[in-house]
Amino acid sequence: MKEGCDSSTEEDDWVEEEDMFVPATAVAQASCSTEQKAQASSSQPSTSDQTPNCWPYSRPHLYAPATAVAQASCSTQQEVQMFSSQPSTSDQTPNRWPDPRPQVYAPATAVAQASCSTQQKAQASSSQPSTRDQTPSQCQNDYGTYIDLIHETSDEDNDDDLYSAIIASIEDQTQPKEDIPISQILNELSDKIDSLQVCKFNINRSAVLDGAIRGFRRLSYDPNKKMSVKFSDDRGTTEEAVDLGGPRREFLRLLMETLAESDMFEGPEGHLNLALSSSAVREDRYFIAGRAIAVSLVHGGPPPCFLSRTLFACIAEGPDGCRPVLEDITDMELYSKLKQISEAKTLEELRQFTEPLTDYLATAGCLRHLTSLVDKDKLLEDVLMFQVVQRVRGPLERFSDGLGTLGVLQKIKHHPEAFRPVLCYSPGTLTAEIMDHLFAIRWSEMGSNNRAHENRVVAYWRDYLQDAEEDEGPPKLGDILSFATGCDVMPPIGFSPKPSLEFQRGRYPIANTCVNCLRIPLHQSYEDFKSNMDFAIRNTQGFGME
Repeated sequence: MKEGCDSSTEEDDWVEEEDMFVPATAVAQASCSTEQKAQASSSQPSTSDQTPNCWPYSRPHLYAPATAVAQASCSTQQEVQMFSSQPSTSDQTPNRWPDPRPQVYAPATAVAQASCSTQQKAQASSSQPSTRDQTPSQCQNDYGTYIDLIHETSDEDNDDDLYSAIIASIEDQTQPKEDIPISQILNELSDKIDSLQVCKFNINRSAVLDGAIRGFRRLSYDPNKKMSVKFSDDRGTTEEAVDLGGPRREFLRLLMETLAESDMFEGPEGHLNLALSSSAVREDRYFIAGRAIAVSLVHGGPPPCFLSRTLFACIAEGPDGCRPVLEDITDMELYSKLKQISEAKTLEELRQFTEPLTDYLATAGCLRHLTSLVDKDKLLEDVLMFQVVQRVRGPLERFSDGLGTLGVLQKIKHHPEAFRPVLCYSPGTLTAEIMDHLFAIRWSEMGSNNRAHENRVVAYWRDYLQDAEEDEGPPKLGDILSFATGCDVMPPIGFSPKPSLEFQRGRYPIANTCVNCLRIPLHQSYEDFKSNMDFAIRNTQGFGME
């Protein structure tokens, strides 16, 4: 910056430092008496003399004008000189292209007060600050100012969406993963479902997956709408049932069973990994499978409970975060050869057991020269990652995309421990005591004749539950629950409404799965009660049938 310049027409000098242009412009020069005051202010840069042939600079220019205000008590010989940092554009060539970015002016105000004698001069000048001299707190303040200015000047339509996405990402990384019950998480997601809008599914029990694929691919399908399921029997006749919850739960139960038996999964029961199926890839059925699981969880259906812990880790933590084990290998021939490699005791044995797998290792990218027995563990780890994870990377991505329906995948990643028991295998938790407390008994009036019969039959009911647990365990209790509600396990989201137990004077029990109501017969003996209950539960399938 130039000092001591007068008010003549001398041209301003430009100083270039670290891509910041700091001109020196004389704004005010005053000669005042003892009672006079000099005040000078800076104004916006004039662009009238700009010439258009300057290419726009690649980074945004921040103009920081300096306003100097001087108050001085000085003699006739005192001078106050003030310099502002507004750039002069009078020397720029006229063909400058317009800068499409918003120009942001950040004024800097310099205030100088001087009391000087006859031989003193007060000079105030401002310039752009050098970033080398800024403290960390100053840098933070500058960055905050920059963000505020960009927020004020931006008018893009998608700013709100971008801002929301950034905030959501930050919250996901910073929020502690609290232990929240799975029912609370799923109820939050189900609150978004519009019960006034309906998506219809027409299902045949002999081809549940086909009906589900048709329904999910229908253009009018929206996972945020309520599901309405109508079954037809094997002859194609429509069952007389209006879906108030029961048909939907049964459809989702049958769908989970069908998925576990499909060609998209492989492995022992309850510990399934993704299988590679070219037809499933071509038809995008992996996405349908993921969507079906997400919809079942949020719409009140049963959990799958058949994913392996390796597959769950791939979903919750990403493919690179899982560690497959030897038991994840479903190809028995490959399993036996890898088992031999894992049991090798010497380097010679390791090379001997690896030899038959040369072609496979080359295809998997795991072929290497083995120099010591230590190489065994790394070789097995790479082979397992290829066979279980990398080989099905594409299907895994589509399966995860399907799980993203209704926001389920995000919740899985944020609360993995809450979702693990409902996605992976867990031992049956149904007991006679749970079933007894699950159903609310609707009694007749105290002291009535019906109440006496009901007291007797309720004892039969509890004995029946106890015998079912001792004879066959959770599967038999699951059949009873499925007969009454359409679900053979308790949905993670819970039952709505709560299951109830009523009484009727027929021979066999009657269930209304839409309202989760089971009507049991008023028999005189326990043997008649048990035999008729077993017959109805094992031989009744469908709705509107007796």
